[in-house]
Amino acid sequence: MSQSPDSVAVADLVGDRAIVWNPEHGMQLYNNGYFGQPVGIRKPKSADFDKPLELSLLECAYLIGAGRLVVNGPSGQSLSSEQIVEIGFAGDPEFRDRLRVYSQLRDKGYVVRPGLKFGTDFAVYEEGPGIDHAPLIVHVIPQRNGVVPLDIVRAGRLATSVKKKFIIATIKENGEIAYYSFVWHRP
Repeated sequence: MSQSPDSVAVADLVGDRAIVWNPEHGMQLYNNGYFGQPVGIRKPKSADFDKPLELSLLECAYLIGAGRLVVNGPSGQSLSSEQIVEIGFAGDPEFRDRLRVYSQLRDKGYVVRPGLKFGTDFAVYEEGPGIDHAPLIVHVIPQRNGVVPLDIVRAGRLATSVKKKFIIATIKENGEIAYYSFVWHRP
């Protein structure tokens, strides 16, 4: 029995993550956008796994907003996207900015995965992990914090070493997202 892409998956909030216990629902989310991480599988080779799927709070907020996920809280109540945002914000004051950038990239058709191994917020794929390499790494910096020159140098060195385009995303005062890319030239 296969699930249609329009079906809604159900997850339970567990700390700062949500778990989709039904493997069929988890496979559907992973197969249609590479959402989440199958529990116990570091680098899935396909969307064919018989394991629960772990979702980040960013993914939960986005998927709830898209009508593709229901997340149940500790007492079994269904949580809204805004309630997930509040939980995320409690642990990360930049959560809202990261969610806005994440959502915009997803809405533009990119596959957005955590960029922790690159020391940044997101690794952004055109097709998906295992299909292509992430051509972009995106770091979200709140406009009120400003960009420190040392951050630009670090970003350039990192992007050059991993052969990716480094992009800084910031939320302007008017709510628009500005993306800045740096190109490094060797003399």
